[in-house]
Amino acid sequence: MSALRQAEVPLPDTPPPALEGRPIARPSLHDEVIARLRDLIVEGRLPAGERIAELEVARSLGISRTPLREALKVLASEGLVELLPGRGAVVKVVTPRDAQDMLVLTGLLEGQAGRLAVVQASDAEIAAILAMHRRMREHYERRERPEYFALNQQVHDAIVAAAHSPTLSMLHGMLRMRMRRIRYIGNHHPQNWAAAMAEHEAFVAALAVRDGERLAALLQEHMANSWPRVSSAVATPADGV
Repeated sequence: MSALRQAEVPLPDTPPPALEGRPIARPSLHDEVIARLRDLIVEGRLPAGERIAELEVARSLGISRTPLREALKVLASEGLVELLPGRGAVVKVVTPRDAQDMLVLTGLLEGQAGRLAVVQASDAEIAAILAMHRRMREHYERRERPEYFALNQQVHDAIVAAAHSPTLSMLHGMLRMRMRRIRYIGNHHPQNWAAAMAEHEAFVAALAVRDGERLAALLQEHMANSWPRVSSAVATPADGV
């Protein structure tokens, strides 16, 4: 056996129940742990401002603490977690100013993506986005919130990807990761969810006819309208800023 071959860390004989109700497959351990922790933060099951109990979470996922800590480093780079000396990993608290700034910047990036996408995207790419939107609408009509939210994010990402600008996609991805939890909670109220759905219908219609300026304006308006929806989900800092 090669000395370079890494020994696998054995799973416990009887792993504790996973927080998400299913065990993690070893071949995709790193990516799966990151995705699962990200979902737990987005859905509020790991609350903002609270320390992440590494041993408890690792046991619940049926993994050792090593892959968990590696995943926490990735989430820290995404701005979802803070690694604090003496406290370990803490779910990051987003201030109102942070949230508003990120929404404005996301709107600017998505607006520019919309202008580029109507020129750069193929008919097949646009058709795929329209189909994704239709599936999202079906989840909305069935009130399947997690499934709706996942497709909602994919629609935004697909429009950005259709701009074919790697730099724009990179910047948008960084902001999107940081905003996921707040935007998820922001659609908790039925009226907020209905308004967001109506805005999606409007900007997807603009994409379908390749109206770049209208698409850009609607995407920026969509981000601006997100602030009243998410403001209750944003912690107010002690100084009131």
